[in-house]
Amino acid sequence: MHRIELHYTLSQGTGSRLIRNPLPEMLAAVAQEGSISGAARALGLSYRHVWGALKRWEEQLGSPLVVWGKGQAAQLSEFGAKLLWAERQAQARLAPQIAALHADLERAFAVAFDPGAHVLTLYASHDDALALLREYAAAGDPAAGSSGAGDPDAGMPPPARPRGALHLDIRFAGSVDAIRALNEGRCTLAGFHTLESAAPGSLTARTYKPLLRPGTHKLIGFARRTQGLIVARGNPLGVRQLADVAARGARFVHRPLGTGTRVLLGELLQREGLDEGALAAAGHAEPSHAAVAQAVASGTADAGLGIELAARAHGLDFVPLVHEHYHLACLKASLDQAPTLALRTLLQSPAWQARMAALPGYAPACCGQVLAMSAVLPWWKFSAQKRIPGSTRKP
Repeated sequence: MHRIELHYTLSQGTGSRLIRNPLPEMLAAVAQEGSISGAARALGLSYRHVWGALKRWEEQLGSPLVVWGKGQAAQLSEFGAKLLWAERQAQARLAPQIAALHADLERAFAVAFDPGAHVLTLYASHDDALALLREYAAAGDPAAGSSGAGDPDAGMPPPARPRGALHLDIRFAGSVDAIRALNEGRCTLAGFHTLESAAPGSLTARTYKPLLRPGTHKLIGFARRTQGLIVARGNPLGVRQLADVAARGARFVHRPLGTGTRVLLGELLQREGLDEGALAAAGHAEPSHAAVAQAVASGTADAGLGIELAARAHGLDFVPLVHEHYHLACLKASLDQAPTLALRTLLQSPAWQARMAALPGYAPACCGQVLAMSAVLPWWKFSAQKRIPGSTRKP
């Protein structure tokens, strides 16, 4: 049995958040370019280096990796194709855990290398824009400053950005687990998402209302995003809604219980008069939107509920179903702490909001602003009700 060894490197750059291995990278380049020389050019390596490395791996693994005939393009052997598939599956499924491990190491070394650094711990439902924000914050935002957008509740200007780097220690978990971690003091912020048009008494309301308390919790605006069905390119089964998935017996890949997307699925099934048993489950639940997309891309599933960005990143089609808001919840007492102020200022910067708006299926929504629950969550009933920008429904 072949063993897996993990290593990490200290550098001044942002670096990669994948666990990289040169063999899958070479195999992917050969498959893409159709030749050893083309793969070498794509990787910025010499032909001799790539050829020699592949031959050494073939000897070590005991099986050919690349095959070709006279006058034909180079192709991966069956074994080589299986290796590349396994690596892509593992990367997609383990991405949240890998990101958490990376965050643990960065947090540990942040104090050693930068005593003035701000470290902000978040438990959050998996979100690609939030992962991008972590990299953006670590790289620094020279354009951050006064964005002209303050807190609508207090009529205050945006906070001045505290000095020092901002390290976001993000632990991806389900939405429910994230809010519980906040309430138990295990983090400063909790990221969760809700359907923007959820009604009082809905599954969304019943799930999140017991976890949040007006006066204790505050919500910081982050994003409006689209969720829908991730399907194969060309949508060969012609699905347009969950009822089509059920009617066609399509293999549906789930997210785990306790995740915001699983709550959303339950909400959508109720709207269409279906129960979860109507969907033909494809294997085990996947931990992230990227893993759902990879399951569809690999052919092990026909459809799954997820965000548009994950579908586009894997070359898949996307059937939009609903819009939702991604919130950052915190305790009221932490709003004026330096790490939270640094994050709010960064979120309100035009540079970051332009970066988010460029992501497929995303738009800034009161980004960095402190929002009352009555303005954001439709099931809270107060005398002074407000609208959330981008929503078509009053709370």
